[in-house]
Amino acid sequence: MAAEIVTISKTDDGTRLQRWFIRNYPSMPLREFYRLCRGGQIRVNSKRVHGREILRDGDAVRIPPTIAGFAVAMHKSSSGDKFSLSDLEELRTCIIHNDDDIVVFNKPAGLAVQGGSGIRKSIDKMAAALFPYDKISLVHRLDKETSGLLVVAKNQRAAQNLSAQFQNKDAHKEYLALLNGCVAPSRGVIDNYMIKGQVFDTPERINDGVGQRPQRAVTGYQVLASAGNISWVLFSPKTGRTHQLRVHSAMTLNAPIVGDTIYGRRVPTDDALRSILTTNNLFLLAYKLTFQHPSTGRMMTLRATIPDFMAPVIKFLELKVP
Repeated sequence: MAAEIVTISKTDDGTRLQRWFIRNYPSMPLREFYRLCRGGQIRVNSKRVHGREILRDGDAVRIPPTIAGFAVAMHKSSSGDKFSLSDLEELRTCIIHNDDDIVVFNKPAGLAVQGGSGIRKSIDKMAAALFPYDKISLVHRLDKETSGLLVVAKNQRAAQNLSAQFQNKDAHKEYLALLNGCVAPSRGVIDNYMIKGQVFDTPERINDGVGQRPQRAVTGYQVLASAGNISWVLFSPKTGRTHQLRVHSAMTLNAPIVGDTIYGRRVPTDDALRSILTTNNLFLLAYKLTFQHPSTGRMMTLRATIPDFMAPVIKFLELKVP
């Protein structure tokens, strides 16, 4: 069996060779790794290595055939979640920032953030497989159908710091959404109460059998552009209720997010719009995220790229991304 040559991606740029092998071949003993380095079986750009070299984008790493059995070929957790090495590599391409404390993903639509019963793939389980020597912790959530930025902590200190930022609203999130309807006024703040996909002006208890109180939900919004009966909107949520932006769009603005099959799927009357907007993809993107780095204290502002399913629609409608 011949050796395999693996090309290092941009997301692994700056990673030490030893750490890269630990991520991709977690069951391989370190002594075996260093033995293969000393024997010239592991090489970078055809050169012999010691194991502490820094990898760069485009580097060619020689993988000896003897360690194939140590690869992360399939992961299966105690809850039954299962994903393949190709799934992990696909998620790795979604990384837009990575350091010792955090990793930030540009999450694709349809991928769950948190694992559970019946969920085969989720970012929390897959990130733990990508970074087996880090303590992966979720510090905020995105709906499965929502695309965009998700920051994940890689140690307990970072998790505590970031969780506090999101809880105290020190971290600032902005979303882009395409709404099926005209929104008026063109900017404002939605401030009402939500429970079970319904909105209320006041927080009285409802007759749901347990006497729950609706929770306050606050969302700032601005219409960036309109095209026929379609509105291109920037959302700035001040609270983080389940499906908050989807409910506020459909129930308060009377303009559901395009592709939302839960809170009101409205078919556009215009034939051209109907052909491109009749979709099961949710046109909601966690576009911009500003937070303080948990170790350096530096303010970070990251932006997501537009998903492939959104791009042609945005181009057709001549919408601008801020």
